[in-house]
Amino acid sequence: MDNKYISTSLQFGKRVPKLVQKNLPLYLACIIFFIFLSKTGSIGAPKITDVLKRELYTQSTTSVLGSQFPRKIWQTWKVDPLEFSARDLTVARTWVLKNPGHRYEVLTDNNDMYYVELHFGPTGFNRPDIVFMYRSLTAKIIKADLLRYLIMYVEGGVYADIDVEALKPIDRFIPDRYHERDVNMVVSVEIDQPYFKDHPILGRKSMSFCQWTFMCKPRLPVMMRLVDNIIHWLNDVAKKQGVPISEIALDFDEVISGTGPSAFTIAILAEMSKKTGKHVTWDTFHNLAESKLVGGILVLPVEAFAAGQGHSDSGNHYSRGALAKHHYHASGWPSSHPRYSHPVHGEVEKCNWDVECVKLWDYSKALFEKLPVEEQEKQIREKEEERRIAQMEAEAEALKAAEAAKVQSPNVFGS
Repeated sequence: MDNKYISTSLQFGKRVPKLVQKNLPLYLACIIFFIFLSKTGSIGAPKITDVLKRELYTQSTTSVLGSQFPRKIWQTWKVDPLEFSARDLTVARTWVLKNPGHRYEVLTDNNDMYYVELHFGPTGFNRPDIVFMYRSLTAKIIKADLLRYLIMYVEGGVYADIDVEALKPIDRFIPDRYHERDVNMVVSVEIDQPYFKDHPILGRKSMSFCQWTFMCKPRLPVMMRLVDNIIHWLNDVAKKQGVPISEIALDFDEVISGTGPSAFTIAILAEMSKKTGKHVTWDTFHNLAESKLVGGILVLPVEAFAAGQGHSDSGNHYSRGALAKHHYHASGWPSSHPRYSHPVHGEVEKCNWDVECVKLWDYSKALFEKLPVEEQEKQIREKEEERRIAQMEAEAEALKAAEAAKVQSPNVFGS
């Protein structure tokens, strides 16, 4: 035997305690037995390695998606809740009162950038393109749309616009026939008007899911793909307009299709198609009478989050299925991104998806375009005068009502 090997063995023997040396055969036998079990498994019992693998997989999956939705409620607004107006506070409190077991948080214009930098900067997901885009944007509605998607990707839970009232507890979002572990996202139909899908103005927004209220688990791929789509679209818009991101100009329909409900819907349908291996279209959700789970995304009927719209068979807020109520008092963004308004016939959206009204609007617009330029200009002047007189009358009525209220109010200080 090699002298070097003998020397090494002797040195090792001196270092190992005698008790360990005495029991070394037993230790080796245990190790061999453990390896044997892990390779073959005992009769009727799972392999130890399989158990370990399943445990590790469960832990890794749960840490990302989890079997339950995070008990969080998120809103975004200009100011902190301590500075909410009475109207905003009344609506926002409904979420807390109906969901006492949930955490409630509001991101504001003062801390949103910090949030984005924290989670998407070098110490977070390391997405400098997202941080740059959010910092560059000046269009508030675009930032609001993008921020809700970023929050839901990071945190999950429920997102609701500041002017959305909770009618029922969040526990009612998932019907009893579904298990929470099988659902990754909950949305509601908003607009279900496929009849208008080819209309030049209404078409792109005629079939959509509601994004003023929705619920999802964190780290959903669909949320990040939606964010990536928006960033690509914004860069493309800036390139076409020949301006930096901070100076892009967008109209109402571009906002809706670029970051709003239309973009939201396209991303969700694409995710459903990917998950199911089938091409999922809006036909799956047209005239939806009860909830439907497709590819882990639970779609609720229109009355759930979008009742009382006067179209899409949305019902009213007193129905059993109505879960939230949109008050629209914070929806002033179209003033900065106006809809198309015909100089004589106004906005087709005022028809509120009524078929006959839209047909009349289309017909009147087509007739107008056939008129001589002089006649068109005459009709425009007449319409502008009508609007001016109507505005003056409305202002007079408002002043009269204010004066009447002042007279009728009691003198609290006495005479």
